[in-house]
Amino acid sequence: MANSLTVKEPASGSVPHHRLPTRRGRQNIAPMLLAPAVILLALGSLVPLLMTLWFSAQHYNLIDPDLRGFWGVQNYRFLIGDPAFWDSLRNTLTLVASVLLVTVVFGTLLAVLFDQQFPGRGVARLFVIAPFFVMPTVAALIWKDLLMHPVYGVLGVLARDFGGTPIDWFANHSMLSLILILSWEWLPFSLLILLTALQSLDSEQREAARMDGAGAITRFSCITLPHLRRPISVVIMMETMFLLAAFAEIFVTTSGGPGTATTNLAFLIYARALLQFDIGGAAAGGVVAIVLANVIVVLLARVIAPQLEA
Repeated sequence: MANSLTVKEPASGSVPHHRLPTRRGRQNIAPMLLAPAVILLALGSLVPLLMTLWFSAQHYNLIDPDLRGFWGVQNYRFLIGDPAFWDSLRNTLTLVASVLLVTVVFGTLLAVLFDQQFPGRGVARLFVIAPFFVMPTVAALIWKDLLMHPVYGVLGVLARDFGGTPIDWFANHSMLSLILILSWEWLPFSLLILLTALQSLDSEQREAARMDGAGAITRFSCITLPHLRRPISVVIMMETMFLLAAFAEIFVTTSGGPGTATTNLAFLIYARALLQFDIGGAAAGGVVAIVLANVIVVLLARVIAPQLEA
């Protein structure tokens, strides 16, 4: 009996096997698909950076725009020789370090507190997290006019009611005032990250430690704190990048003063560009700020990366 071979036709709408893209073909297509996003990213980041570098080497002042020319490193020399630059650098580092210390320490303590069961915990969480959703300009106005104003602010009224003298916070304690405002804004962020991490901690491990006679401080230092090592590293990295560019709070409350007491690098660049009309000097300050931010981020990455991989 002769065997008959039946050839199956490909189903309607199906692609023959020889027409499917090979692995090498897919690898060749991938760069083409990524090209538009890469080009847009380059235009949005490299072009402003190159223009900043170009302006930093120019003698360009908006008061006399016709007087311009190539200055090379003169803008950087004037910037480094300006005492206001070193004040702004010190203020920037002080502001970042202080806010990080406050938000990490109190964020950890609040996360441990809100991880416990107590009446009204949901409402309390809502009130604590609410400042994170307030815009920086609005937050600065609340603290400046509603809380810290020496005449009609809440703190001033309370001081007079208890027989004290109201404090002009932004004149006498300007840096402390900014630290309080920024800490109030960023504490909810720290709390959210750390509280989420705490909820993933094994409750049986904590219960076993309690049954073994470990006290609250021992359980916190030996179980809770090591578990929060990675989320604390993330909080430090994220907050540092944003705090280096803090501007709105300074602009609304102190305008960098008194003198240069609260001028950070971001406000110094603004003052050079839009108050002194020195575009070249402002661009040089921008380049220095970019270098400083990258140095800090690289140092933090070297310290934090092992914690994230652990």
